[in-house]
Amino acid sequence: MENRKAMVIGTGQMGAGIAQVLASASYNVVLYDLDTQALQKGISKIETSLKKAVQKEKIKECEMNETLARIQDTTSLSNGDDADIVIEAIVENLEVKKEVFKKLDQIVKKEAILASNTSALSITELGSVTKRPEKVIGMHFMNPVPVMKLVEVIRGLSTSEETYKEIKSITESLGKVPVLVKDFPGFVSNRILMPMINEAIYALYEGIASKEAIDEVMKLGMNHPMGPLQLADFIGLDTCLFIMEVLHEGFGDDKYRPCPLLKQYVKGGYLGHKVKRGFYEYE
Repeated sequence: MENRKAMVIGTGQMGAGIAQVLASASYNVVLYDLDTQALQKGISKIETSLKKAVQKEKIKECEMNETLARIQDTTSLSNGDDADIVIEAIVENLEVKKEVFKKLDQIVKKEAILASNTSALSITELGSVTKRPEKVIGMHFMNPVPVMKLVEVIRGLSTSEETYKEIKSITESLGKVPVLVKDFPGFVSNRILMPMINEAIYALYEGIASKEAIDEVMKLGMNHPMGPLQLADFIGLDTCLFIMEVLHEGFGDDKYRPCPLLKQYVKGGYLGHKVKRGFYEYE
């Protein structure tokens, strides 16, 4: 894979993680963000992650340096015009993503695959704004990307078999396990996970048990490594609410109705671990 080039759009937790695993697998990576400070933070996240891997003796220091050398940061989309694959990992807003895909379609070579790391939005709709819908596909990585093995691979209505096979091969080259799912709201992971989290929030909202008790039941009784309320904090309560709203609107079924307590927390700025307070408070 030494001569293959990838572009990653977005430098948040997911974008930085995706860039890291691509570079670690010998891809030359262009990491893009409009904001230079965000770019610096993204590169810093990658360096921190790789240094931890060196400390744990999972990789050698020379491998860390080689991985970092393969990553080029940029604020210009045109620097990825010769990329073989572009993976978008920006804010979960369909209109914003569609604008990015329109621009990429005009800039990136016609043979390139355009992938989205969206956790819930329609791949078919993203593909519809391009002239290459057959080359648009979903690659939903799990967080933290360097650690988690699963990648949901989502085929839109127009995604070709050739594109799917190529993405399957790329995913495996990253040491990940690709799982094919159809293009429905929330795919598989969030269609199952988010209603469970939402129901846990309802249990708290209705006073059935304390947050600690609800999490303890799921950890000790269901062998979950983390309770649903704590997990919601780590995912981000705004993200949880967004996905529940996508499910509610997409299926038109009230079983996906977001809990009022979740809405209240988000409106109050209690977004979880990233702001140091959600269902729990964090130092």
